[in-house]
Amino acid sequence: MAVAETDIDAPAARVWDVLTSPEQLKQLWFGADVKTDWQVGSPITWTGDWEGKPYQDKGEILAVEPGRLLSFTHFSPLTGQPDVPENYHTITYTLTANTHLKLTQDNNASEDEAKHSQDMWEQLVAKVKDAAESAD
Repeated sequence: MAVAETDIDAPAARVWDVLTSPEQLKQLWFGADVKTDWQVGSPITWTGDWEGKPYQDKGEILAVEPGRLLSFTHFSPLTGQPDVPENYHTITYTLTANTHLKLTQDNNASEDEAKHSQDMWEQLVAKVKDAAESAD
């Protein structure tokens, strides 16, 4: 499992806004346009360019508890793997008291893949922290 976490000096509601706001999501997700309605069972897509290659990642919203929990699946065709359920990751954000943000990603094929994902997610949670702490 890849895990990234941080303490954020901002209310959980502000952190939630950063995690779900279309403007913030583009910054968090490395320039991708993220589209969803944040309803359980709804699709979520990430559309962008990675190293000059256009892509569209996809997933499904699994759980939404505003200010507390957000969970969704994620699949990227850039992995070269087939688009089958066993190649999807589940990404979960958990917010706890004094606004501790924890992101987990399951279904990593190896420790190296988990480490690569963890490095990426540590960048993302740092961006959430910066955005939430600098919001008015």
